[in-house]
Amino acid sequence: MAATDTYGGGYTGRILRVDLSRGTHQVQRLQSEDARRFLGGRGLNSQKLFEEVSPDADPMGEDNKLIIGVGPLTGTGISGAGRVTFTALSPQTGILGDANAGGFFGPELKFAGFDQVIIGGISSRPAFLLISDDGVQIRDALHLQGLDVPSTQAAIRNDLQDQRVQVACIGPAAENGVRFAGIFCNVARAAARTGMGTVMAAKNLKAIAVRGTGAVRVADPGTFGDLMKTFNGELTEHPDYPVRVHMGTTKLVSALNGFGCLATRHFQTGRFDGADAVSGETLAERFKVKGKACYACNIPCSRHVRVPGDDGFEMEGPEFEGLAGFSSRVGVDDLEAALRAADYCNRMGIDVISASEVISFMMELYETGIVSREECDGLDLTWGNAAAVMQLLQKIVRREGLGDVLADGVLPAAIRIGRGSESLAMQVKGLEIFQADPRGIKAYALGVAVASRGGDHCRSEPSFEFTGSEEEALQRYGTVDAAHRLRPGGKGLVVKEAEELAALADSLTLCKNTVVNMEAVNYESGAALLQAVTGSRWDAEHLERACERIVNIERLYLVRAGISSSDDRLPSRFTQEPLPPDSGPSAGSKVELDQMLAEYYRVRGWDPETGRPTPETLSRLGLVDA
Repeated sequence: MAATDTYGGGYTGRILRVDLSRGTHQVQRLQSEDARRFLGGRGLNSQKLFEEVSPDADPMGEDNKLIIGVGPLTGTGISGAGRVTFTALSPQTGILGDANAGGFFGPELKFAGFDQVIIGGISSRPAFLLISDDGVQIRDALHLQGLDVPSTQAAIRNDLQDQRVQVACIGPAAENGVRFAGIFCNVARAAARTGMGTVMAAKNLKAIAVRGTGAVRVADPGTFGDLMKTFNGELTEHPDYPVRVHMGTTKLVSALNGFGCLATRHFQTGRFDGADAVSGETLAERFKVKGKACYACNIPCSRHVRVPGDDGFEMEGPEFEGLAGFSSRVGVDDLEAALRAADYCNRMGIDVISASEVISFMMELYETGIVSREECDGLDLTWGNAAAVMQLLQKIVRREGLGDVLADGVLPAAIRIGRGSESLAMQVKGLEIFQADPRGIKAYALGVAVASRGGDHCRSEPSFEFTGSEEEALQRYGTVDAAHRLRPGGKGLVVKEAEELAALADSLTLCKNTVVNMEAVNYESGAALLQAVTGSRWDAEHLERACERIVNIERLYLVRAGISSSDDRLPSRFTQEPLPPDSGPSAGSKVELDQMLAEYYRVRGWDPETGRPTPETLSRLGLVDA
């Protein structure tokens, strides 16, 4: 298909390449066929990573590239289309790394005229990248070194005398070499997973500032406007809409605790006695000032929080992962303490999931006597000690004492400590897992085991297993078990479908809360939106095939990195130890991973022995050359 057909709207058709080592940049044309095959955002980023960065490269070296991508719907005004994906070879896991954030940075990149930015090399001096209507500049950032995330963003806006400039930056943790440091937009919008901020720091790049005054062209404004109105209306009429506006993802603290699968004291049980004190309901009642939304979104699911007191503490957020990570996971029932810990992570620029895992891991080692108080720098790491949690966070950011051991992530820390602690590291392929116990949500368990960036739930978000909709499950998945979270049946197909919908969301770029969890976009409606935006012909089958292609090219990158079926595993606690009796409805459950994996490989068209895509699958997806 001719390039003009694809670029009738939606896409800018331009890629910015920056070489920090040489201090140069150039603008290239986005190939029409690439856009058709990999859509945009995460999809195009993963394709470029596969083509241009070897898994054998040094993640902290010149050959690694930081790839920033937005999709054809980004900046169009449709609800949830304000996200951006950062991709690189991960310094935390050594495999494919990426992280996704909302806010306003992604749309601004489109307004400046780019679908993708590819940054290579290493700057000889601290630098920040400025992308604007006037061109591209690599500017000095010596005065920004050591600043936290909010201070960095404020300083750049003041330097440029423009309060509307959008900034993606790193904090002190990345500069200090913490391997799970993230990239942060709009202060608290965190692209935090897999160490993308660490990659930026290794390139001596403190921030990327973007200011564009252009607009995203839509090929058929009338049709697109009608589709957008329908889509936005379906969101506001969705039964989940009120609770998402009121609490956002923090609603999951109470929900998962009720199910008996809230990560509690490092997954020793699925219920937390202090859940009510730290729940999303309590947060909204005590401290929420107002809701906050990403660009053009009609679901203000974030929140501005103010805690009364002498220091006037205020923050945006937290999301569920930060709230549960610094409460139930570490046994803390003090809501204010949990908020301050999550806010500290945002300001210093680190991933709340990885941070809460390494701390709760050490607390379990301390509780069981595997490590002594002396080995913990004198900290009393008993469950619920909020002061010790904050002190350990500070040590991690500074890479000081025990913090230096933990700053590379839980798997390197467990290997370094030894004494059998490796089995207590709650990670998959080097990436720490989320704040829900996989034993109580078995489709999620499978999704975490096979996710292309390691132990990650956002690659699939298979929330259908909570529905209990047996008739729909039978129709869609061939078994009523698919609708029940404690049954392994049908979960292979559930996860496959959810992975591809997640790829659709990440590549268009839309919010997964709407596309996957609320199921507000399917391939038919997605194709209609794309056709109206781009002016080129799209259909549901082509779009679904593109999403399957994205999942498979990411798997091929993992194969290159030496990943096989033997790495699609969960920590033994989840497969061998049933949830204890105090876990309520989930008590006695454990993960039947082998059964679910066999189904997953079969429906994926991957070899059941190796976990590799078969030649037939690659041929069907047009990936034979790969």
